[in-house]
Amino acid sequence: MSNIVVYSTERCPYCAMVKAYLGKKNIDFTVIDVGNRENIEAAKEMIRISGQRGVPVTVIDDEVIVGFDTTRFNEIFGAEEAGGVYDLIIIGAGPAGLTAAVYAARKLMKTLVISENIGGQSNESWAIENYMGYLMITGSDLMAKFEEQVHSQSVNLELDRVSKIEKRDDGGFDLLTESNLNYTAQSIIIASGKHSRLLGIEGESKFLGKGLSICSTCDGPLYRDKIVGIVGGGNSAVQTALEMAKIATEVHLIVRSSLRADEVFSNQLDRLQNLTVHSGFEISRIGGDKFVRSITIKNRSTNEETHIPLDGVFIEIGLVPNTGFLNGFLLMNDKQEIIVDENCHTSVEGIFAAGDVTSIKGKQIIIAAGEGAKSALEAHEFLMKKS
Repeated sequence: MSNIVVYSTERCPYCAMVKAYLGKKNIDFTVIDVGNRENIEAAKEMIRISGQRGVPVTVIDDEVIVGFDTTRFNEIFGAEEAGGVYDLIIIGAGPAGLTAAVYAARKLMKTLVISENIGGQSNESWAIENYMGYLMITGSDLMAKFEEQVHSQSVNLELDRVSKIEKRDDGGFDLLTESNLNYTAQSIIIASGKHSRLLGIEGESKFLGKGLSICSTCDGPLYRDKIVGIVGGGNSAVQTALEMAKIATEVHLIVRSSLRADEVFSNQLDRLQNLTVHSGFEISRIGGDKFVRSITIKNRSTNEETHIPLDGVFIEIGLVPNTGFLNGFLLMNDKQEIIVDENCHTSVEGIFAAGDVTSIKGKQIIIAAGEGAKSALEAHEFLMKKS
């Protein structure tokens, strides 16, 4: 029997996915919360053996696996048999995909959800204060409630990534996944969401996971009593600054032009004694040795550069649609979002889309959930007319 240790933090959604995967297979493992003050030495050990200042890190005997690597886990523990024909396949398990799954199940559609994670970008929200029914809830807690409701329905969920969609002669669709599994669907809902935009600067690829993070809720607790920088001026960046100011000794917020965050968040920045806001600056370089040690920021008006010693950087500069797997299969706008009408129809009959991956302007959890419900009802109507 393998000795398995999962290094994680409390709010890390990808850590939760590793633990859920192992639990589903009835595999015994030990969890160490490296965001806890009491586990500082364990955190140092995790960084030493993995070379990463980020979670999750899973140690299986002598092998170290960084992140939620479904492909490698399946190679070690064996992939479950999958495939088959479905009325509806939903790509993505964020607010839109999970809501669509519940509505589809209630219409008695044979439904499969394929996603590399559950919760999507919503998992990375520190605090949500505008979702009806909750005065305040974290993104990971809200998505856990979504997931719980999906599990109460007759819906299959596979942790995988769709790599290709093809149209069948009978009007249905074939889907191929990264795990080389094939599925057939009579209809599809694409709710694949978005992923974090990167900076494209010197040092970024070298230090990603080594002091440079795109998931502050995952890796934030590892920077207790350290100096951090946050790049961005929107709600996500400001929320990250507010949360990191509670545990870091010093926080630098680098804003390219001016703050764009809602006043309910930005007004709270003034009372933070350990925060410096650098407005009108952009980050030009990330420096360090094995890990991040500094950043260089440039004044956009004067081109004057400033060197800031720090321990970690969090990127919060926006999101990019997860539409690369479509390869021109559907019409998209110049942002590479899927173009849909008011009823979630795409350019291909039988394929619907919902949530942040679409051209719908509002990018909010509650809007994504509503669009997910609409898309499932439209898919059901499509199948009724087809039969």
